[in-house]
Amino acid sequence: MAAPICVARIGAAHGVRGAVKLWTFTQDPLAVKRYGALTTKDGARQFEVESARQARDYLVATLKGITSRDEAERLNGIELYVAREKLPATDEDEYYHADLIGLAAVTTADEPLGRVVAIHNFGAGDIIEIAPPDGATLLLPFTNAVVPTVDLAGGRVVIELPEEIEGEDTHSG
Repeated sequence: MAAPICVARIGAAHGVRGAVKLWTFTQDPLAVKRYGALTTKDGARQFEVESARQARDYLVATLKGITSRDEAERLNGIELYVAREKLPATDEDEYYHADLIGLAAVTTADEPLGRVVAIHNFGAGDIIEIAPPDGATLLLPFTNAVVPTVDLAGGRVVIELPEEIEGEDTHSG
């Protein structure tokens, strides 16, 4: 069975009646309402989105059974997952970020850089994190210019290193 996919993260409480800010990682932010129960990564807790509305770059959502600000505040930072089979299939040139974790990262000259360990988004766009065999991880913007090729079948991503990094030893800390 495939690993569950993270589709949202609960943020701060919103108001006094238990609503939360909900940061979604789906193409359609409101899709989280259609997946049914969302779980924590370990499956220990379940949450169901009762209602949600768009607000800036997040949703304001109410979760079934959460009725007070105190309850909502305790949920801050919890990531919500859904079984992969509940998600739509991807097109040939599409993929889920979870599909990239563990892939080999190579330069356009086919030199190894390490492995993809995470895809982050701190609000200004996606960032790909690559861990070399030793030394500090490499954080790069996840754009078509920097990551021109994602080869799921081949188990790798091709990275176009920015000029300021290209001449550096990327394997040192």
